[in-house]
Amino acid sequence: MTAPSASVILVVEDDLGVRTLATRLLEREGYHVIAVTDGEAGYRAVAEHAPDLVLLDVGLPKLDGFEVTRALRRDPRNATLPILLVTGRTNAEDVVAGLDAGADDFVRKPYDRAELLARIRSALRLRRALVGMEAAHAVVTALANAVEAKDAPTEHHCQRLAFMATRLAMRIGLPEAERDAIAYGALLHDVGKIGVPESILTKAGPLDDDEWAVMRRHPEIGERICAPLAAFGVFGPIIRHHHERWDGSGYPDGLRHEGIPIGARVVALVDAFDAMTHDRSYRAARSIPDALGEVVRLAGRQFDPDLAPMLVVEINRGAAMVPAVVDRPLTAATLRGTAIASPWMSRPDHRS
Repeated sequence: MTAPSASVILVVEDDLGVRTLATRLLEREGYHVIAVTDGEAGYRAVAEHAPDLVLLDVGLPKLDGFEVTRALRRDPRNATLPILLVTGRTNAEDVVAGLDAGADDFVRKPYDRAELLARIRSALRLRRALVGMEAAHAVVTALANAVEAKDAPTEHHCQRLAFMATRLAMRIGLPEAERDAIAYGALLHDVGKIGVPESILTKAGPLDDDEWAVMRRHPEIGERICAPLAAFGVFGPIIRHHHERWDGSGYPDGLRHEGIPIGARVVALVDAFDAMTHDRSYRAARSIPDALGEVVRLAGRQFDPDLAPMLVVEINRGAAMVPAVVDRPLTAATLRGTAIASPWMSRPDHRS
C-alpha cells in the first residue's frame, strides 16, 4: 500500500535495532522517514521538518517521550500533529500519563507490523480530517467577513449571532455536532447579501416592493455560494431557511412549525433580536426590554413558541453578553397564548 502523498513520519527511537526496523518498514509502505535518537533531537526535528506524524519512544535520553509530547503540545502549530508513543511498558499508569501529556495513541513494543501500520493510517486520516475542518473554518470566516465588509452597519452581527445561537442551542440540549452546525449557520446566514446591491442594503428609508423582492433572494443566493463547502449539508438548511416563520408566512419556502429546521429556528430568533437591538441605516436600535417585548408578542407567530422563552431567560441572565437592563421578568408563561399583533414586524423592516 502506498502512503498518501508520501506522508512524512518522524521516528524518535534510541535503540538502533528498533529504529532501523521501523524505518525500513515505513519506507517500504511509501512513507518518507526521518529518524533521530533522542528527545531533544526529536523536538527540534518537528520544527525543522514539519512531519505528518511522530512515532515517539517513551524511554529516551535527554527528554523522555512524555516530556517531548508536552513540549510539542504547548505549541499551537502542533495541535493536530499525531503523536504515537511507543513503549515496552504495559501498566495503565504509563498509558494514562502518555494520554494526559497529549499523545494520540500508544503502540507497545515489540509491536505487530499490521497493528502499527493500521494505527498510523488511522492517525493520519484523523489529521487530514482535522486539517480539512480548519480550512473550512477559514473559508467560513472569510465569507462572513466579506458580508460584513459590504454591509458595514452590521459589523460583528454574525459573530454575535453565532455566540447567542450557540448559547441557546446549549440551553435546549442539542448535541455538540448540531451546535457546531448552528454556529456555522449563524456566521454565514447572510452570506447571500454579497449578491444584493449596496444601495438596497444601506438604504435609509423603507424598501419598495421591487427592492424587497431582491432582498428576499439572499437566502437562496447564500445557499448556492456555500453549497461547495464540505460541511454544507449540516448548516446549509440554516442559510436557506433563517427567514421562515413559525406560522408559515416567511420565505423562501413558506415552511411552518417543526417543518423549519431547528437550527434555522434558533438563528431566526437571535437574528431578529440582534437586529432590533442595534442601529441600522434605516432605523435606530430598540432597547432590550422593547426587543424582548417583540419576542413575547411574536412567539407562536414568527418565532418557535418553545425557543422564545428560552432566549428571554438567556438575555435576562446576561448570558448573551448584553446589558441586563430588563426591568421586569419575562417568563415562559408570559409567552404562552399571546396573540398581540406586532406592527414592527408585520412587514419585516429589518434587513438582517
